[in-house]
Amino acid sequence: MRFLPCHKGETAMDTALLFWNKIISTCGVPKIIISDRDPKFTSEFCTNLYDILGTKLAFSTAYHPKTDGLAERMIQTMEDILRRFCAYGIEYKDHEG
Repeated sequence: MRFLPCHKGETAMDTALLFWNKIISTCGVPKIIISDRDPKFTSEFCTNLYDILGTKLAFSTAYHPKTDGLAERMIQTMEDILRRFCAYGIEYKDHEG
């Protein structure tokens, strides 16, 4: 599981490049990606990329308690981590800077 900083307005191509540079280059090709049907993950470019890489794209089901619960717990954990960073004035620095 990886969390990467993203910005509003990023395109599907931006997401694909982030995926390639930060996930595939460090962790290898994932077997499966679970998405909430965000257009950034369902674009023709991305679906073709997944086909080439052999990655299965699965979609979470709306109002599916198990999937929703896991996602909500993950989001809550990340919010807790970010809150602690902010409370102590810690700055995030990635491996490049």
